[in-house]
Amino acid sequence: MREEINRKNSKIIDEKVGNKKIQKLKSKKNTKASKGKKIAKRIALGIFACIFLVGAFFAIKYGKMVLQYKKEAESLVTKGGSEVFRNTLTSTVYDANGEVITKLSGSRDSYYLSIDEIPYVVRRAFIASEDRKFYEHSGVDYSAVGRAFLALVENEGEVTQGGSTITQQLARNIYLSKEVSIERKLKEIFIAWELEDIYSKDEILEFYINNIYFGNGLYGIEAASWGYFNKPVVELDISQMIFLCAIPNNPTLYDPIVNIDNTLKRRDRILKQMKELGEIDQNLYIQAINENIVLSISEKIVNNYEETFIRYCATIELMKRDSFVFRNSFVDKEDEDAYNEMYQQKYSECNSRLFTGGYDIYTSIDMDIQDELQKSLDVILGGYTDTNDEGVYTFQGSATCIDNATGLVVAIVGGRSQETKGYTLNRAYQSHRQPGSSIKPLLVYTPLFERGYTPDTQVMDEWFQGGPKNATGTYAGRMRLRSAVEQSVNTVAWKLFESLGVNTGIQYLLDMNFNKIVKNDYVPSVAIGGFTYGMSSLEMASGFSTIENDGVYRTATCIRKIVNSRGEVIVDNVANISGAKQIYETNAARMMTNVLQGVFTSGTGRNYRIENAICAGKTGTTNDIKDVWFVGYSHYYTTAVWCGYDLPKEITDGYGNTCAGLIWKNFMEVIHEGKEKVNFPPFVDTGSKFPVYEEETTTQEPTIDNEIYIPDETTGFENYTTISGEEGMYTEAD
Repeated sequence: MREEINRKNSKIIDEKVGNKKIQKLKSKKNTKASKGKKIAKRIALGIFACIFLVGAFFAIKYGKMVLQYKKEAESLVTKGGSEVFRNTLTSTVYDANGEVITKLSGSRDSYYLSIDEIPYVVRRAFIASEDRKFYEHSGVDYSAVGRAFLALVENEGEVTQGGSTITQQLARNIYLSKEVSIERKLKEIFIAWELEDIYSKDEILEFYINNIYFGNGLYGIEAASWGYFNKPVVELDISQMIFLCAIPNNPTLYDPIVNIDNTLKRRDRILKQMKELGEIDQNLYIQAINENIVLSISEKIVNNYEETFIRYCATIELMKRDSFVFRNSFVDKEDEDAYNEMYQQKYSECNSRLFTGGYDIYTSIDMDIQDELQKSLDVILGGYTDTNDEGVYTFQGSATCIDNATGLVVAIVGGRSQETKGYTLNRAYQSHRQPGSSIKPLLVYTPLFERGYTPDTQVMDEWFQGGPKNATGTYAGRMRLRSAVEQSVNTVAWKLFESLGVNTGIQYLLDMNFNKIVKNDYVPSVAIGGFTYGMSSLEMASGFSTIENDGVYRTATCIRKIVNSRGEVIVDNVANISGAKQIYETNAARMMTNVLQGVFTSGTGRNYRIENAICAGKTGTTNDIKDVWFVGYSHYYTTAVWCGYDLPKEITDGYGNTCAGLIWKNFMEVIHEGKEKVNFPPFVDTGSKFPVYEEETTTQEPTIDNEIYIPDETTGFENYTTISGEEGMYTEAD
């Protein structure tokens, strides 16, 4: 009985204790919950306070600015009216003598289509690829804007994401500059709202499709259709229409003439998007994606060489004005890819302005010199008549001539003259080829003259393990550095370049804006021209002009001045000193010039000497004889010439090895007619820091393996004269 009572009491006690524990636990939970609520409340209040303070800060700091942007947007959209979407300003290009070369116009009005005339597929393609919520939003996609502003904060004020709707893109293209800034983004938003208030969605889409840039001076889908397919857009099939719709996202990257593979890839992506959205079915998708696109380029796009170069240079100048930072060296592939994407986007933006901005573009192109350079190249290469499937000559050449007084380009030829509907590739700045030994003065010898070498410094021409062969297959032993340059001895250049340091030598090229130097080029073989991509004739002319100009580099452009539609000078290169910089020491450059004069008297270029000017120069032939160069200069002009096949292959005839030198010789003789013969300033002989070659030597003539043929001006190979030759014998880089 007592035990039972004890059990009951124990149970009661346990229950009481348990209840107390439960109550304590509940009390603790309630306390934690209460604290949690308080903390959450404080956080919420803190966030609200931050938002309020940020809002107050922006209201105080930017309130007036926002109101100003709103008023400006209302004024811009109302004042311009709908005609602003049809009208365009024409830019005019002038030569060195003030004569009009060409006019650049977007031709919007003549190719303008109403919304009903724009194919349904085209309209849906732009909505699918650019702005899927176009018919839902009021001009701004706020989620996209939010992402853009988050990226803005993460990138410390740099705008890296657009977040732009079709309406915003229209606002930017018509009313705003292409600057990348938060201010422009705000203006863009206000203009977009104003456009949505005044115009219907279909009207905005009509304006947009007629005003977007399709590259190569083409604005609007109809102009693009005529430009790339030579027919109206209504006559295109679906695959061709979507192909055109792929271009405006980045008209440089997706340029169908030079980057058709990129254009096709983006066409395929848009087709896939349209299939996923139900705009096209599976069968139509497969049919369109498998279609082979064949372009039919209109005459509007086929420009001559000086015009393509002028447009390129003017675009670069506008990019500079927009503070774009140009680079030619990168940390890694990712860094390079990111830069190239930014470059292409900015280039497309600035290039499009040339056709709508109403600029007066004054150039340094001298049409008399331009015509003479083209004539020299056409005559010397006239005997090569083979063409490719597009009818373009397979054996080609390019040349650039710079006025040494200013450093500006006065003539540039990117290939042979011919009637063709194909794209006018300007090889003078768009193609890069192996320079052979013509690179040695820029990369090896002038830098060495800064470091105590002189023309009389003793060097050794000898075989060594892992080194190059000489063209003659022989080695001269001890010789002057001057003779090594004149005879283009490979072993000497290679060994001296290694002693200079690969990085040190290449930096000289980077400082002169050579833009195809890559990681794989940091090897000794570049001393004799073994680059991954190589150089353009524009770059080579600029480099040798730097030597002539006492080592001072100037930007190789043809733009003297650009004046905007309001009469304001926005680019002034008349003196061409904005990008000038000392690359080589003055005495080193003069020493190099003195040595290169010997190339004409006793070296590999003696057959290209002209009588009416004192010149310095250098030959260049690659070891497989696929590329042939001659670069030389007088007091007045520097000219670089390249010859070879567009699809590199060996030049098997002896005449082909001499074409570059013969073009240079014929051209330079003509443009120096009537000019006073002016010698180069002498260098100061400070004495060599290294042993000098004391004995008298006789310069050995290069071995002749074959003859050089000079064609009659009118008959090409039919009549020729045999003269003693020199470059034809090279089996290795000269």
